[in-house]
Amino acid sequence: MNRVRRVGILGGTFDPPHMGHLILAEEARDQLGLDMVLFVPAGDPPHKRDRRLSPIEHRLMMVSLAIADNPVFYLSRVDADRPGPHYTVDMVRIIRDQFPPEVELYFLMGFDSLADLPNWYKPEELVAMCQLVALTRFDVELDWDYLESRLPGIRERVRILDMPELELASHVIQERVRNGRTIRYQVPPAVEAYIQKHCLYRVSVSAAVEPSLTSTGSE
Repeated sequence: MNRVRRVGILGGTFDPPHMGHLILAEEARDQLGLDMVLFVPAGDPPHKRDRRLSPIEHRLMMVSLAIADNPVFYLSRVDADRPGPHYTVDMVRIIRDQFPPEVELYFLMGFDSLADLPNWYKPEELVAMCQLVALTRFDVELDWDYLESRLPGIRERVRILDMPELELASHVIQERVRNGRTIRYQVPPAVEAYIQKHCLYRVSVSAAVEPSLTSTGSE
């Protein structure tokens, strides 16, 4: 790869990773001219402690399988290999230290996450460290006046990207698996095969085994 100048960061639980994640990352790469996109699986996100996640090693493997055919997509274990709870600002700070100062970081997030950003942990530090990239959603409206009142100057730190509207969600895919329904074309074939091989999502989330390791996430 040529010299890296722009790096995208896509965090999430990825339980499982689906085609929406891949399309989102590829659209960001194309529209922003990113040299690489880091997929950062979350293990102990503070805002989802009421949910039981699949063990982190399963989710790391599924992400690895999902992105295997794209040479500019990379799996990051930045949070998988350290204890939680994991806050986005800490994850981005670690990644910032892994690249030269001139490399630009772009944190990919949905409109819903941007709308809630003032309630995150140390959001002003996150805004200062990277460019925020908000991905449009038809069902979310932004109150820029409110965001500016809480985080002055944020409007200049946000790039808005138009994305294909895909109604895909990991929790819905889990439910389809539990009900014996098809998830073909919703997740990459290798991910579907992995889910079947390891019997993931066959029981309800409330009855699932506690994850054996921890990993990243947004607030």
